[in-house]
Amino acid sequence: MIRVGIVGASGLAGGELIRLVSQHPELELTFLGGNSSAGRRPAQLHPGLRLDLGLTVERVTAEAVAERCDVVFLATPAPASAELATLLADRVPCVIDLSGAFRIRTPQLHERWYPKAVRPDELADRFIYGVPELIGDQLAGAPLISVPGCYATAITLGLAPLTLGLGLNLRTVVVDGKSGSSGGGLQLRVPDLHPLRNGAIAPYAPTGHRHAAEVSDFLEHSKPGTVGSLTMSAYGVSHVRGLLASSYVFTDDEVDGRELQRAYLRFYKGHRFVRVRRHTETLIPVPDPQAVLGSNFCDLTVLYDDEGGRIVVLAALDNLVKGAAGQAVQAANIRFGLPEETGLTMQPVMPA
Repeated sequence: MIRVGIVGASGLAGGELIRLVSQHPELELTFLGGNSSAGRRPAQLHPGLRLDLGLTVERVTAEAVAERCDVVFLATPAPASAELATLLADRVPCVIDLSGAFRIRTPQLHERWYPKAVRPDELADRFIYGVPELIGDQLAGAPLISVPGCYATAITLGLAPLTLGLGLNLRTVVVDGKSGSSGGGLQLRVPDLHPLRNGAIAPYAPTGHRHAAEVSDFLEHSKPGTVGSLTMSAYGVSHVRGLLASSYVFTDDEVDGRELQRAYLRFYKGHRFVRVRRHTETLIPVPDPQAVLGSNFCDLTVLYDDEGGRIVVLAALDNLVKGAAGQAVQAANIRFGLPEETGLTMQPVMPA
């Protein structure tokens, strides 16, 4: 069994990690870390988990984690992750960070979007940006893995067949993102109170989002010069879980709209967690976040708008599973030589 620690056990992503790890056939939960929740059991923190794991949340020490864990998941805010990763990087065989502390490799971009996450440049260079479908071979044996953000996962998976597959140069990409309230975590903010959030479409980041910078940075390092500009507007909706990222892509390259669907199917052949779908194949138009809730799937649809001369890519996922904890477990599976679907074969729950 692979011994697992989870730091940030009281948060939403931490709770999802506990849920997934506790039912994983090859992972054993051996450490739960936190500060404000120290001394509490998982069932006290997450009402849906009535598990007797024999564990309570402890304050984190490098000695305890190193002694009891083969892999530690950091489900902590970016500043805390930067500090913890510095402490644990050479003491634990594998550190998997779910925050934004190590997602953006370019120092200037990182400082702009995560100014409070102070990290050593040398350590940042050692982290692998963990999109399993795109860099799975690099995850095998990797000691340090940074899990992409929820929006970034959807956008990157949506654009990769165009840049890395078809080799298109994307002059302009405009992303429209809509996500549920769980994307903001458990911090108490007035705009997230039920009387204000329920039924709302709240433009909380209408002119910029750090996940757009994350995607641009990853694509630039993967294939330089393929994306001119990538901008994003983000809206909060009254769902609790799930997000939809709509990417409107403009390119000067010749595009065969009839070939796009086949190109996406080819690119993701053999990747069971990316489902390339026709927009009209189900009772409701897809991708729709509610059709993936509780699962590790990302649903993709690609269309060509002849009148607007644009490629439209729609990507939906559960922000707490494929956008966080599920993708982290998927990366851990590859890291330790397990089939990447191990412990992640649950189907979506719908309606939810």
